[in-house]
Amino acid sequence: MWLLLLFVCMSTVGGVPINAAHDATSAPGRLPLNDTRNVTSPASVIDLLQQASAETLEELHEDLVVQEGDILIPEERNAVETLWAEAIVPYTISYELADRESNILAAFKMISDFTCVRFQKRTTELNYLKFLNSRGCASFVGCRGGAQPLYYGRSCSVGNLCHEIIHSLGLHHEHTRKDRDQYITVQWTSITPGNKKNFKMKGGNTLNLPYDLSSIMHYGQYFFSKDGSPTLLPKQRGEQMGQRTHLSLLDIQRLNKLYHCDERMKSL
Repeated sequence: MWLLLLFVCMSTVGGVPINAAHDATSAPGRLPLNDTRNVTSPASVIDLLQQASAETLEELHEDLVVQEGDILIPEERNAVETLWAEAIVPYTISYELADRESNILAAFKMISDFTCVRFQKRTTELNYLKFLNSRGCASFVGCRGGAQPLYYGRSCSVGNLCHEIIHSLGLHHEHTRKDRDQYITVQWTSITPGNKKNFKMKGGNTLNLPYDLSSIMHYGQYFFSKDGSPTLLPKQRGEQMGQRTHLSLLDIQRLNKLYHCDERMKSL
């Protein structure tokens, strides 16, 4: 998950973030860090293809450009991305999502159980996340200021939604890191037409942390496949890739390092 450190909502250090969906077989909330489920069965392949679809905004919204399926970019390319002040994220939930509020709270818990990031209902805060109903899921990367939309469709699981919230905290997709070719092979001929740009490497600050195949921010093996064949292959066989059930240990380290959680804890 490469990071882009910029300034806006917070004037010290800035960062860049985004995805989510609910696993019907697991209870919402804290999920095991040592989950090593591999995707090998046909049913699991279909599952991953559905996740790839969920982490894609299916309808274009005014004045927005979508890249990598779920990352929103305003037409104004000079807009700045940054961190949420004091690691606190105020939020509102659209009335259309009232029946899914428990899923949103479960996605928050996946993050707040292991980091210093906290989510609270908005009162008078100027900067806040605004959860909106949509077809598919998408988010901006980092805090952009004002009422910041995060789109949450019914196709998205709690894990997909957590992925999007992490984008909004400042993390990009892991598979776009500059060092990714040391760990994965992109099967370019298997990618659906028009989506090859989603696999393009980009520059950014990695916070000096290792590449993470098991990150919740990594694409799965079949994301954006045109025929059911893998679009990404790990260099080492048996490596888990692209899960959406929990934050990996490195996901936790990245968020804690990005938001200076150790320093915040010392000051309490």
